[in-house]
Amino acid sequence: MAEEKWDVVIKPKDNLFSVDFRELWRYRDLCSLFVKRNIITQYKQTILGPAWFVIQPALTVIMYMIVFGGIAGIPTDGVPRPLFYLAGTCMWTYFSGCLTKTSNTFVSNSGIFGKVYFPRMIMPIADVISNLLKLATQFGFFVIVYIVYAIVDSSCQAHLTWYALLFPLLIVMMAGLALGFGFIISSMTTKYRDLQVLFSFIISLWMYGTPIVYPLSQTNGMVWLGIPVHKLMCLNPVTPVIEAFKYGFLGAGEFVGWRWLIYSFVFMCVLLTFGIVVFNKVQKSFMDTV
Repeated sequence: MAEEKWDVVIKPKDNLFSVDFRELWRYRDLCSLFVKRNIITQYKQTILGPAWFVIQPALTVIMYMIVFGGIAGIPTDGVPRPLFYLAGTCMWTYFSGCLTKTSNTFVSNSGIFGKVYFPRMIMPIADVISNLLKLATQFGFFVIVYIVYAIVDSSCQAHLTWYALLFPLLIVMMAGLALGFGFIISSMTTKYRDLQVLFSFIISLWMYGTPIVYPLSQTNGMVWLGIPVHKLMCLNPVTPVIEAFKYGFLGAGEFVGWRWLIYSFVFMCVLLTFGIVVFNKVQKSFMDTV
């Protein structure tokens, strides 16, 4: 009797650290379909459509200028306020958007997960990729405002530095951090749904613990419980990425140094590895609890 040969063999993962990249590559067409779905369905029945990618940061920047720039009077290291706020908002929006989507992977996709097999990791990867369109649009808006200031305002101190070449790496780091945290959070919320509310609140507070609306230099000399606030801020793995982006494209603020940037990169690698372990463990039985 001839031995049966199967094209696809579905079996449980024995190694929690394992990621079948060949399988993910085979399902790349499905990933692209999910990316298109995410982009189309988000603004399918809206009047302005993708224009919201620009309207949202524009309105946010105006609010920051009124509250933090006008009322609170927080400086922006000599950089025009719109440029300063756009630089921080551009990168933070990508991170928070990816984190919000990936942290809800199991719950929001439980219907399709229970009907057909495909690598579950395809979903969060598709969310991270689809958010790149939003990042590209907002970054393009940032570049346009940048050029306008360079032409109109001769006193504008913003200028490019060679650290701007780190931009692709900074995007990868933001995506990796969002995936790592998202894997862990999505695994926890399959059993404890009320954690979704808690994490959405934490993400909102997290922004104020990151130098988005204020320069990191403002924390120099500040101490909290005997610990320099500047150091506490840099322990936030998102802070070195945001500061590197600002320093690269605005030439203002402070480049926190390679030591902190390497710290963020190592933090991302460790977090992503741990997140994959938790994700692989939960995906085996999440349908029983979701």
